[in-house]
Amino acid sequence: MIKTYLNQAQSNLDQLISWRRDFHQHPELGFAEHRSAKIVAETLGEMGLSVQTAIAETGVVGTLEGGKPGPTLLIRFDMDALPIHEETGAAYASKQDGIMHACGHDGHMAIGLGVAQILSSQSKKLPGTIVFIFQPAEEGQGGAGRMIAEGALEGLGASRCLGLHIWNEKPLHWLGISPGAVMAGAERFEIVIRGSGGHGASPHLARDPILAASQLISACQSIASRSLDPLEPGVVSFTAIHAGETWNVIPSSVRLEGTIRTFSEATRMMVIARMKEIATGVCTAAGCQVELEFERITPPLVNDVETAALAAEVAHQLFPAFEIDRQHRVMGSEDMAFFMQEVPGCYLFIGSSNSARNLDAPHHNPKFDFDENVLPIAVGLLAACAWRLQERGS
Repeated sequence: MIKTYLNQAQSNLDQLISWRRDFHQHPELGFAEHRSAKIVAETLGEMGLSVQTAIAETGVVGTLEGGKPGPTLLIRFDMDALPIHEETGAAYASKQDGIMHACGHDGHMAIGLGVAQILSSQSKKLPGTIVFIFQPAEEGQGGAGRMIAEGALEGLGASRCLGLHIWNEKPLHWLGISPGAVMAGAERFEIVIRGSGGHGASPHLARDPILAASQLISACQSIASRSLDPLEPGVVSFTAIHAGETWNVIPSSVRLEGTIRTFSEATRMMVIARMKEIATGVCTAAGCQVELEFERITPPLVNDVETAALAAEVAHQLFPAFEIDRQHRVMGSEDMAFFMQEVPGCYLFIGSSNSARNLDAPHHNPKFDFDENVLPIAVGLLAACAWRLQERGS
């Protein structure tokens, strides 16, 4: 029976493309997705779902009540675009200068509406309840956390959740469905080193924070190679250095920024502890003071083993010729992790690139675009996984 969902999705390709291209032409940044949210809410309402709006500014929750008793399933889609000037040259390119859907969230919204369309057409036979969450501000602004804080999950009693990302790092007809941690937790850090400024010709009279910063950066690169278990992934990246105003003056302070990526809380805490030790030691030796600040952006995104196994089984039945990678993990982060801390589930990666058509630019790139044939693949897979979960009473 699950093949019928894929057939329906494929027959709806024109509608899926229309939704996607409309969203793509009118991108909106985090917490400002007013037009997108209005279209999503109105379309879900027309499909017969009960709809809540303005959760975390622009978040939308649509509830589909099935005609049979069963559990509650949550399916989440993100809506925000990025502050990037589009360079695709596509006929449907962004009409908002300096803003574009460079990560695929336009596709995600279209996929969400496509899944709702299929499942709502079968609502009398559907066991339980399916809740569609369209989330604002995934791109590092904490939209998931705000939706949860504002009660998006209250009273739902959801037993499972599903989410997905179209994935331009992999070709069409590839699927990533892995158990356990599949996306890293993200930490932002800021380090301020305070020394004593002076003339560049008399460094012995100063306490040079730039020298301390250079040694600190180099030493922190040893954390991954010498402090972590070689089988345990971890990343420490310095991404910004702010210091000085002119060529012949040693500044009095340096500010460093960057990110930490880890898959476990133990590794996260060890990396933070080592950074503190290194910073304190290096800066003390240089006669400088140091201040460190860490901000958690997202926890790791961890797939429930049972749900991932069911999704992989459904995927194999629908797409026997596809490559299904059950070991796929990335160091990128995703705030779907906050929902999955509350409700066990599975986050799927669906290959979307097509190099023969030059649709293979990476995410967050001004030339990013994807093969729209991924849309019915994603819709059919999510709809089939949702129905199977509800049938099993998970």
